[in-house]
Amino acid sequence: MITKESIEAAYVRIRPYVHRTPVMTSSSIDEIAGCSIYFKCENLQNVGAFKARGAMNAALSLSESERAKGIATHSSGNHAQAVARAAKILKTQAHIVMPRRAPQIKKKGVEGYGGKIYECEPNLQSRETTLAEVIKKTGATEIHPFNNYRVMEGQATAALELIEDVSDLDYIVAPVGGGGLLSGTLLAAKYFSPKTQVIAGEPAGADDAFRSMQSGKIEQSQSNTIADGLLTSLGDKTFPVIRDNVKEIITVTDDEIIAAMRLVWERLKMIVEPSGAVPFAAVLKAKEKFKGKKVGIIFSGGNVDLERVGQLFSK
Repeated sequence: MITKESIEAAYVRIRPYVHRTPVMTSSSIDEIAGCSIYFKCENLQNVGAFKARGAMNAALSLSESERAKGIATHSSGNHAQAVARAAKILKTQAHIVMPRRAPQIKKKGVEGYGGKIYECEPNLQSRETTLAEVIKKTGATEIHPFNNYRVMEGQATAALELIEDVSDLDYIVAPVGGGGLLSGTLLAAKYFSPKTQVIAGEPAGADDAFRSMQSGKIEQSQSNTIADGLLTSLGDKTFPVIRDNVKEIITVTDDEIIAAMRLVWERLKMIVEPSGAVPFAAVLKAKEKFKGKKVGIIFSGGNVDLERVGQLFSK
């Protein structure tokens, strides 16, 4: 189980290897949104995403003999880079299963850290089957992208920093895909700022978390959104935390995500990827809910394929 103490221990463990990312504000964005927004800029994190936290915590928690055999995962991008980076720091090999259609910028990132890529078909079954074969062959230890308690603890440290930097937040809004960041954020708020409510933003084209909350069981993800980092379904470790603690899940369309992303680029002069813009899109969509409140938003990542920027903003 994840406790207050285990999140604090994770923070101490990973502190030498990750950035304490800044919290940014914008008076013009506050005026547009009708609330005071504090952006936790994990798009400025190592590997360009919060994933550096969870992967590093999980890798550092392994025994020396486990590390020596390497670490492995399946991921479409940011977690893949985070695991490859952790392996490089620990002087071991990273084995990364990636869909053939994964963004080239993220594949290049994995290779830049020395990770070995194994391509698979763009579906969960192919990912898991290929990863199982890689682990059987290499003896590497799997670090799951989200359904891993050590990963969840690491992701919780982003919200912990935000809570330390900004007191008395009414809300924290985080994106949800597999639920590693959201579950970590929920637990950080529960332990360190219990008056702060946590709300999730999710693409309408991949609204499995929203549907899971309605049905009471894990629903499968769709893949009809530009937010490619949020296409996975919840796991059996992340779902109970989310089910029992999240205040609400707000779904947003791709047009709403693009509008939020454009606003960030124009007003904050900062690059945020579509998945990272989802929680901001949720706040803009539900202005009455957040009116006059202090709202923390986690920008989960900033890895944008610049060759696709024109396509994104022409939609």
